[in-house]
Amino acid sequence: MNRHDSVEERTFAPLPPARGRGFAQTWWGRAWLAALEDGALDGEQIRTGRRLARAGAVGAVSVRPGRITAVVQDPDHTRHRADVLLDRLSGDQWDRLVDLAVERAGHVAALLDREMPHHLVEDAESAGIDLLPGPGDLEARCDCGAWDHCGHTAAVCYQVAGLLDQDPFVLLLLRGRAEQHLLDDLQARGSAARSAAEPVRTDGVDAAQAYAAGDGLPPLPAVPELPPEPGVPLATDADVPPPAGVEPAALEILAARTAAAAHLMLAEALREGAQRRPPTVTPTLGQDAVRLAAGVLDETGAVDPGGEAVAGRLAAGSGRGRAELAAAVRAWRHGGVAALSVLEEEWAVEGAALARARAALESAWEEDERPVLRARGNRWTVVGTGCQLRLGRDGRWWPYRREGGRWMPAGDAAHDPAAALSVVRPDGEEALSRVRTPHGAG
Repeated sequence: MNRHDSVEERTFAPLPPARGRGFAQTWWGRAWLAALEDGALDGEQIRTGRRLARAGAVGAVSVRPGRITAVVQDPDHTRHRADVLLDRLSGDQWDRLVDLAVERAGHVAALLDREMPHHLVEDAESAGIDLLPGPGDLEARCDCGAWDHCGHTAAVCYQVAGLLDQDPFVLLLLRGRAEQHLLDDLQARGSAARSAAEPVRTDGVDAAQAYAAGDGLPPLPAVPELPPEPGVPLATDADVPPPAGVEPAALEILAARTAAAAHLMLAEALREGAQRRPPTVTPTLGQDAVRLAAGVLDETGAVDPGGEAVAGRLAAGSGRGRAELAAAVRAWRHGGVAALSVLEEEWAVEGAALARARAALESAWEEDERPVLRARGNRWTVVGTGCQLRLGRDGRWWPYRREGGRWMPAGDAAHDPAAALSVVRPDGEEALSRVRTPHGAG
């Protein structure tokens, strides 16, 4: 990506047309687009902006604290200056954010790898600092005269989503701090924290020194290191037959999964600055059976001979056949409970949800690239192919592929149906001319 950097401004060259693929692939890029799409008052302007961005109508993008600027060209070649404004963080907020970042070495490492750490954003929110914008936070200014987001400012936002994917420092600059300035602050704060961590004797005596001075007492043990991998549970192949109803292979699998979970919890506890996280929602019996089966079945649905009985037991206990269990495991790996619900639930898309779905499908592709879709419930099948889109109740689209006569999950969810379908639909596949969505059709 060509760009010219200055201390407080970065200018990015225009991106090529983005036909047939999504604008954002990272979770923070999608969150940026959600702030635009959920906060705009006119959905038609958002769809216009998406078409302009896909057509490559956005010129060079200038990013500086609190403002994004670009020139956008309409199909009739009229050019408009479009600005998108976002509140800058205060000096106190930056101080707190830097403190949070230096508490975990992984935060700084992730930023340097051009990734936005989930935990940093969550910790910042807990401290009252919003890094990512929310609905209504992206303020629009355009010389076309629109008082809310128009197609021009929306197109700029879609273009910026791609820039954020590649470099989250773009967002931090927009919030008010250039990359080098922030890195200097992180380095200085980290050095100060290490100096402060050195033991300083005041009125008392260091506990470790007092313990070491005690007569006959052994030295304090060192903090244990995290094992490189989870422990291996003891084998259950004893000469004594198991009690009725006890499956030794199942116990071995449960013990191995427990060891893996314990290893993950210990890694979190030993991480610098770790905090106690609220417990997750307890899955149902059927969902938990799929979770356990994910540790037994491989990507193809096959299982080692020793785990055959366990897989059959999990399938029966969850009310599924082996093929259904393999499909459920694949869905689980793509999105947990949400993906499992999309696999197993077919529901009627009606009213406002149907209007939003049709608008998303209409604006996802240019007219000459749009595939022909046949709809049934929340499932849109690409006519003449083994590709399908499924709409979740949260508005996200899930890609599916026909395999062996069965629809199988094929990727993660996306807010943009074109991005979801691109996972299963080859880029070179000929685009069909229009969308047909006759609800209730087979």
